[in-house]
Amino acid sequence: MELLRSPGAMRAWADARRAGGARIGLVPTMGYLHEGHVSLVRIARERGCGAVAATIFVNPAQFGPGEDFDKYPRDEARDLAMLSEAGASAVYLPGVPDMYPEGFQTYVEVTGASQGLCGASRPGHFRGVATVVAKLFLAAKPHVAVFGEKDFQQLAVIRAMARDLDFGIEIVGAPIVREPDGLAMSSRNAYLKGDDRIAARCLSRGLFRARALFDGGERDAGTLVAAAREEIAGEPLAKLEYAEGRDPRTLAPLEGRVDAIAVVVAAKVGPARLIDNITLRD
Repeated sequence: MELLRSPGAMRAWADARRAGGARIGLVPTMGYLHEGHVSLVRIARERGCGAVAATIFVNPAQFGPGEDFDKYPRDEARDLAMLSEAGASAVYLPGVPDMYPEGFQTYVEVTGASQGLCGASRPGHFRGVATVVAKLFLAAKPHVAVFGEKDFQQLAVIRAMARDLDFGIEIVGAPIVREPDGLAMSSRNAYLKGDDRIAARCLSRGLFRARALFDGGERDAGTLVAAAREEIAGEPLAKLEYAEGRDPRTLAPLEGRVDAIAVVVAAKVGPARLIDNITLRD
C-alpha cells in the first residue's frame, strides 16, 4: 500500500495506474475510520477497481466557526492499518497547505442540493465539501468514487457536482453500516460517552419506527416522518435539529402519499451532532 502525501504524488500514481489499464476506485474520508469506511474499499473492489485509493484529509473548509475541526478525532497509524487490511492500494494524505495553498480563492458551490437539511444549520459546509471532493477527483482521476449513504445530502451534492461538471466518474452510494444496537457508524460516535451513547440510539429507533409503519402499509409522508420525529423528540438528552421526508433521487421535499421516501434526521446528543436516514420504497 503506497502512501501519497502531495497532489503531485497522487496524480503520478493515478497516471501510472491508468496507463497500465487499471480501473481506479476512490474512497474519500476524513480519517478515524470504522467498519463503514472499510466497506467502501470493498465496494470499490467489487465494482471492478483493480486500484483503490483511499484519502484521509480533515477538511477545514467544511467546518464552520465553533464546530469541531480542532477536536475531530485523528489516528493516522490506526487508519493506515485498517486500510491496508481492507485491501487499499494507496492512501492519499495531503496537508492543509497542499489543498489550500496561500492565495487559494476558488470554490465549488452546488446551489440546489446543498439547500435545507444540514445546509440550513451549517452555512458554507457543502461548499467546502464540493470543493475538496472536486480537488480529490482531479488528483486521483478515478473511474469510480464510493461514498456512504449515511451522509445522504452530501451524496446528493456530490452526484450533482459530478454530473454538472462532467467529471465522468461513477458515484456509488454505499449502505449505512450500523452498530449492533442500530446506531449508524460515525467517526463522531467517539464523542459519545455513558448516557449520551445510549440516548443516541433514538435516531435509528425513530427511523426503524417509520420503516415499521411503511412495511405495515402506511404511505403518508407526514405520518412516516412524524413517527421518526416523535421518537427523537421524546429522548431528553437529544436535541432534534430536523426530521424530514425527501425524494430519494431528487432530494425534493415530499408530502402526501408516497411510493418511496428517504426519512432524514439530525440531532445533537451531548457533544456530538449526529445524522441518519433510511430509504423506504415499494
